[in-house]
Amino acid sequence: TQVSSSVRDAVKYWEPRRAVYNGVLVVQFAVWVVVTWPHFRPALTLGNLARLVVLVVLANLCYCCAYVVDIPLQETIRGTDRRPWRLPLLIVGIVLALLIAQYWIGDEIYPSVVSLAPPERPPT
Repeated sequence: TQVSSSVRDAVKYWEPRRAVYNGVLVVQFAVWVVVTWPHFRPALTLGNLARLVVLVVLANLCYCCAYVVDIPLQETIRGTDRRPWRLPLLIVGIVLALLIAQYWIGDEIYPSVVSLAPPERPPT
């Protein structure tokens, strides 16, 4: 059917680009950790790994929103030049993911890491 060919076409386009999406988010995370290393060091524990995995899963669920836009557009727009909007959609999705991650790390995660740090000892 036409819908299943649209789904196949969407999967063929979007899944190879998922690595780019995840790579950009990993770079953003790495920059946060490197730039704020002494601050984030107490948070890098096995106990927090589960939280990080949840955030990775949520980010990849958000990536699936591309299918919500792509498949109906394929069904609506017929012809040979029906996919020029895919690259802008990818770019907008990556920028949106970076903004959400920036907020989440900077406003939700970064401030709470302070409470994980051991108290500083007074100089002797």
